[in-house]
Amino acid sequence: MAAATRVIGSKPSDCFQFQDPSTWTCITELASDVVVQVGDTSFHLHKTQLISHSGTLKKLVNESTGDDDSKPCTVRLDDVPGGAEAFLLAVRFCYDVETELNAGNVVPLRCAAEHLAMTEDYGEGNLVQQAESFLSEMLAGWDDTVRALNACDDAVLPAAEDLLIVPRCIDSLADKACADPTLTGWPMLQYFTAKSLEETAIWDGIGAAGRPPSPGPDWWYEQASSFGLPVYKRLIAAVRSRGMSPENVAGSLMHYARRHLSGVRRRGDNSDGSSRGRAGASGTAAVFSAGDQRTLLEEIVALLPVEKSVTPTRFLLGLLRVATVLHAAAACRDALERRAGNQLEEAALEDLLIPNTGYSAETLYDVDSVQRMLEQFMVTTPPAFAASPETTDEGQLVDAPPAELRPVCSVAKLVDGYLAEVGTDANLKPSKFQTIAALVPDYARAIDDGLYRAIDIYLKAHPWLTDSEREQLCRLMNCQKLSLEACTHAAQNERLPLRVVVQVLFFEQLRLRTTVSGWFFASDNADQGSSSDNCVLQRRRSDNDLDFVAAGSLSEVTTEEDGFAAARHDEPSSPAMSVAEIHRPGKGKPKTKSALSRLLGRLGLCGRSSSSRQQLQPPPLPGASGKRRKSFDFGC
Repeated sequence: MAAATRVIGSKPSDCFQFQDPSTWTCITELASDVVVQVGDTSFHLHKTQLISHSGTLKKLVNESTGDDDSKPCTVRLDDVPGGAEAFLLAVRFCYDVETELNAGNVVPLRCAAEHLAMTEDYGEGNLVQQAESFLSEMLAGWDDTVRALNACDDAVLPAAEDLLIVPRCIDSLADKACADPTLTGWPMLQYFTAKSLEETAIWDGIGAAGRPPSPGPDWWYEQASSFGLPVYKRLIAAVRSRGMSPENVAGSLMHYARRHLSGVRRRGDNSDGSSRGRAGASGTAAVFSAGDQRTLLEEIVALLPVEKSVTPTRFLLGLLRVATVLHAAAACRDALERRAGNQLEEAALEDLLIPNTGYSAETLYDVDSVQRMLEQFMVTTPPAFAASPETTDEGQLVDAPPAELRPVCSVAKLVDGYLAEVGTDANLKPSKFQTIAALVPDYARAIDDGLYRAIDIYLKAHPWLTDSEREQLCRLMNCQKLSLEACTHAAQNERLPLRVVVQVLFFEQLRLRTTVSGWFFASDNADQGSSSDNCVLQRRRSDNDLDFVAAGSLSEVTTEEDGFAAARHDEPSSPAMSVAEIHRPGKGKPKTKSALSRLLGRLGLCGRSSSSRQQLQPPPLPGASGKRRKSFDFGC
């Protein structure tokens, strides 16, 4: 769509000449008899031409000359909208000199014509009527309207507001932004050049170059971001009043913020979905001071839609990072924390690592802000008691949590990773670490490997902690919910308190006894020819991490095996009982020995020497644990 233009006047433009650095002279047969001073620029003109078109100039000339109108005079016009440039266009119209009207000069010229009173009272088809007619025609195009609105700078804006030019432009843009381009055919046809249509594939000799593809909903973001904040706010209010979707409004605000706010866009972040491919529409952001950027940030936060998940969490946390650096108002930061906390399950770990820039900051990262967001998430997330680990299969939680548990499980994993990152900070107090970890409910973690890793990293970075503080931290994790890899690692971890190591080994031995008993009953039933349906032995996860449920209760198993009961009785003095002690010959009944022999044959343990089986040291951390349970790095 070509830009709208209109040529008014018929005389050649060379009759106006710019002589010295600040003087315009009209070259005619008659000598100049009036000098109009507009700012620092002088215009040597003729009274007859001016007073016949302008009521304002007629009044000023008459006041300056008095009764003797033949006397040369000087007139000052310091408050004309648009300054000397707009006045020059108005003077050319008075002399009927050829002048081109376009979207860039029509607003200043329309305001200057109104100020000079160039109305129909001083001639039919005067400048006010000519400029108004072209302005109405120009508002039909998107590009021309944007150019006209950008021309409303500080020198023109008050007059443009009085003449309702700015509201008319904003309403025109809002109507076009909310309309469907596929139905109207404008204003995005210029996206597609004739060359692209010629290159469209031809099928069966018939050109397939029909209607160009429809632009996306973000086609207006780039040019809208060129407006100043006051005009842009009014445009957003206008599109909202016309029913634009919150997602589209949020996308425009994100594009505006990324263009004008330093530090919002991070590498690889393109969550606004903006194509930004419009030729000639891209521009560089204006350079604002810290105070201006703070004001801009607070205004953008106030404009963001309040609906959940409309604005991406990553963008909200990016704004929060900038708000921390700029020391934005507390209300602005609270709003960002509240909105990000409501959808914290969508956040990434790197987005939570917000630098602490406070004047009295002790920690490297702003852990207080993350704590407030986590508290907000837990307040707005209903507790999933019906889907707790007591009533939900643990394998289901590990592989695919139920839909109602997915948000809180994602946040639990996120918090464990965050604690592992900030745990290396020597200034992070144990109470703060413990408070954040305890905010996640127990049912949100299928296994506590991530929490154990975070605790281990924190203990490694804080070797001066007392035994009481170490035990307090270790109480955060449930030793019964540690995987085989985590238990193996914890058994060799010298940073853990002895009481915790004993507890880990006790529950691991408990699991092993249940496993052995399950194999015993399974083998016994197999010898008696019973069907496999009578065996309640269940194998979960992978070959490297087995979990079995025996038919008998745990009390029956521990009563039947004297060795395990003795191990429980001697727990403080004997921190571990090896697998080999359970398998040692002479312990148990003859049929138990037969079942265990078959078990050891299946597990490949029959060829080991008795000395290696009696070692208390757990095996090294395996490199892989099957297709369901991934290998884990515990940070030691």
